[in-house]
Amino acid sequence: MARMLEGKVALITGAGSGIGRASAATFAREGATVMVADLNEAGAEETAASIVANGGRASARRCDVTQRDDVERLVAHTIETYGGLHCAHNNAGVEGEYGRTLDTTEENFDFTYSVNLKGVFLCMQAELSHMLEQGGGRIVNTASIAGLEGAKNLPAYVASKHAVMGLTRTAALEYGPKGIRINAVCPGPIRTPMLEKLVATNPRMEQAAIAAVPVKRLGEPQDIAEAAVWLCSERADFVNGHGLVVDGGMTVGS
Repeated sequence: MARMLEGKVALITGAGSGIGRASAATFAREGATVMVADLNEAGAEETAASIVANGGRASARRCDVTQRDDVERLVAHTIETYGGLHCAHNNAGVEGEYGRTLDTTEENFDFTYSVNLKGVFLCMQAELSHMLEQGGGRIVNTASIAGLEGAKNLPAYVASKHAVMGLTRTAALEYGPKGIRINAVCPGPIRTPMLEKLVATNPRMEQAAIAAVPVKRLGEPQDIAEAAVWLCSERADFVNGHGLVVDGGMTVGS
């Protein structure tokens, strides 16, 4: 079977660990050349090195997605290095501090929104500018099931992920006619460093999450990576402005 992204160039942010690392490896498995970006430069380099060791083509670059200049240089570097940009997975994100709305500091709210929403916005602007010139492209943003419903004790995170869904849908309407499909992937509880940090604050959280998932397991980064690759492939060519839920049935209902 032909690989889904043969000959494409993909940019993945937040690819130094977790979902982003799995996404970068999976895009490469499906034939894409991958620019691996993360604020954690060492993590990004490890991801890229692993892809190359497994026969893929990738390179790493440090990027702070909250800084326009960093993002624009990242996209320009990707195009200069590999000759184009066909797919992007805007995945960089943070969970913010755990606590109720009244206990959430303004600093935590601003930081969480800056990474989770502004970061996606800046990446999309830089990516869209090039994709419009080349006549098309595919963008996937990492939202969350917390972008579709409420969740206790992470108000800034939940609000930012709802906003990512709004931004995704708006851009899909605007740029779908220009040959650019824009979707989001909405993970449920996934076994990542981010989740481990939350579990450390409340050890019962992991078992509670598993109990709430009908398939009775946490998701793995690979589950989300497969969804992101599919959304960027021609096999999803009629999917636009969609939030693809990957949660083991958690949000279906009891």
